[in-house]
Amino acid sequence: MRVMTFFSTTMREDGDGDGRNFDYYIGWAMHLYPLLWSRIAGADDGGRTVVHRQRLSRFLEDYPHFFGSDGAPVHQGRSLTYRFTALAPVWMGAPADCTPLAPGLTRRLASGTMRHFAERGVPDERGLLTLGWYDTFLPSTQPYSGPASPYWASKGFLRLLLPADHAVWTERELPLPIEESDQYTALPATGWLLHGTRDDGIVRLVNHGSDHNPPYDESADPSEGTGDPHYARFAYSTATAPEAAPHAVARSIDGHLALVAPDGTPSLRRRIHPLRCEDRVAASWYAARLPGDELPYRIETTSVLHGPWEIRVHRVEAPEGAVMREGGHAVSHAQSPFALSGPDWALARTADGLSSALIALHGWDGGTEGAAVARDVQSNAYGPHSAISYLRSGPHPGGRSVHVSLVALSRDTLHPEALRDAVRVRAGADSVVLTFLDGTTVEV
Repeated sequence: MRVMTFFSTTMREDGDGDGRNFDYYIGWAMHLYPLLWSRIAGADDGGRTVVHRQRLSRFLEDYPHFFGSDGAPVHQGRSLTYRFTALAPVWMGAPADCTPLAPGLTRRLASGTMRHFAERGVPDERGLLTLGWYDTFLPSTQPYSGPASPYWASKGFLRLLLPADHAVWTERELPLPIEESDQYTALPATGWLLHGTRDDGIVRLVNHGSDHNPPYDESADPSEGTGDPHYARFAYSTATAPEAAPHAVARSIDGHLALVAPDGTPSLRRRIHPLRCEDRVAASWYAARLPGDELPYRIETTSVLHGPWEIRVHRVEAPEGAVMREGGHAVSHAQSPFALSGPDWALARTADGLSSALIALHGWDGGTEGAAVARDVQSNAYGPHSAISYLRSGPHPGGRSVHVSLVALSRDTLHPEALRDAVRVRAGADSVVLTFLDGTTVEV
């Protein structure tokens, strides 16, 4: 079992600290500064350097799995406007002589990420780094962000500490893990599953553990906390970003299963309670709240990875009359994405061939809306036009129910009706059995 032990909490002065706060800060700050300090302290380090070197080495074992074949890091967490400072721990491992990565892999990670941003207009035509991911996009910033914040990207140039004859410069680049085979990595400490597909080079992060909230008090409301879109969504990837503009956050469609009140208000996934994370399966629950209702309703979700797909099995408690709505990945582009839907599936595809689909496999009756695609503008860091495939149920009878859906994100052509027939679902009173075409069976 792979455990990224030190992909952990972030900096207290920014309001994080203890709790389920997982993001890139651990790499570009907590694994970086101590070893820079060690270069200054020399032998008078009080024994700290050996500990910091061990921690960075362990961290880097899993870190390459966060990068797509195009060099893009998974788009998750805060301060993403720092962009390629995500390379800081990769470079720090070389001068600190503690990296488990071959020199050619270190350079491949770095050159791929730098090229990814350079080919997408970073820096801009003025030679400046803007507040955003590619273009300026202020919803991806935090209250502490300022015009100079993007220049923390300078940490991505730590490679200049290495002499010209270092093996990182002289050896051939090696392929990334995702360029050699499909990848599945379970990180139980964070409640994350990573899965990357060689065919399209996309890495997807399935989230059942990060919510950017302080530690949970057992006496507190289980639904307390915030619903930060950069932490609380079911899934992130190297090819998509969450919908982050204020109006889109209020709708909360992408990467989320919500109960929707009659006035249209959705429940938010504020506090995530992890249940399981191992191999290709992870699970968690959250307490859904609706306006005017004092009761919390438990929504438990198990994600099962198979090939390039994520199968979500939802066990839902709901009041009578509530509507369920589930959204897939938001795809975005300079042009408005193409949208198509059927009675139990929806698909959105960008002009450059990135497709996101959501397919109902069990328990979705369609109701009055069934499956559809929601569109938005200026709400996504990856482009001005975005689209989200989603499913919507009819009014819930009240009590408990089980619902199963297939989530797909790919640069291959997707055929939703065929995908619907690719998984057989048998739902019982206490479990759901998934049977795939290759004979694999998973009981949830």
